[in-house]
Amino acid sequence: MLVACDIGNTNIVMALFDGEKFIDSFRVYTDTKKTSDEYFVIFNALFRESGIRSSMVDNAIISSVVPNMTRSVEKNIQRLFGIKPLTITHDVKTGLVRSSIPSELGTDILSNLAYAHYKKPDQNVMVVDFGTALTLSAVNRKGEVLGCAIAPGLITAVNALFGNTAQLPQVELKLPQVAMGRDSQQSIRSGIMLGFSGLVDSIIRKTEEETGEKLYVIATGGLSQTISPLIKRLDEIDGLHTLKGLALISSLNLPQ
Repeated sequence: MLVACDIGNTNIVMALFDGEKFIDSFRVYTDTKKTSDEYFVIFNALFRESGIRSSMVDNAIISSVVPNMTRSVEKNIQRLFGIKPLTITHDVKTGLVRSSIPSELGTDILSNLAYAHYKKPDQNVMVVDFGTALTLSAVNRKGEVLGCAIAPGLITAVNALFGNTAQLPQVELKLPQVAMGRDSQQSIRSGIMLGFSGLVDSIIRKTEEETGEKLYVIATGGLSQTISPLIKRLDEIDGLHTLKGLALISSLNLPQ
């Protein structure tokens, strides 16, 4: 069984993969102030409650965009399961053209693109990831990374409004009923949800103009289900897309 771990800026997501499907997953708040021992207690309790014994896990992989957390999670996986996890870098096998991978590309985006190209090898594919940051990354049918666009995530934008204004409230994001709100909550929902859906559609369209080819567009991330009805050009929503990319990369890098 594989443990796939995605260390993000807001959450650490761990999932168990039995070779065919994900059978369980956990989401823990990313807190760089917690010690390695504190995380061990949390991870150990979560796996134990799910009935996962150390002998059941024979492989592990980590994607991290939080360097200060990487070593802590690596140590805890070794401590829990007695195995050394594969931590993704640009040097691992991904199925993508290595020379086309930008040096600063995050390993979460790399995982997204690896699985996108594996899933749709005959098409240009864009992955729209609604996380702490909103990322739109694309790969062509040759496996070449076309690049990435990054914007603040939806929750990040809402928190910025709440934290930097005197009268605007913190708002739960839902589909807006109107474009022009009559109170603060309606107005923020309209501005964020309609504004970000327009942003996504615009970047998809601009990328297609630049490449001269149609994109297959996959949405993932925590708010992909919420905002998807507003985005015209989505072909697929897959909340586990990044984790599936981790499972793929793990299989590509197993000893022959």
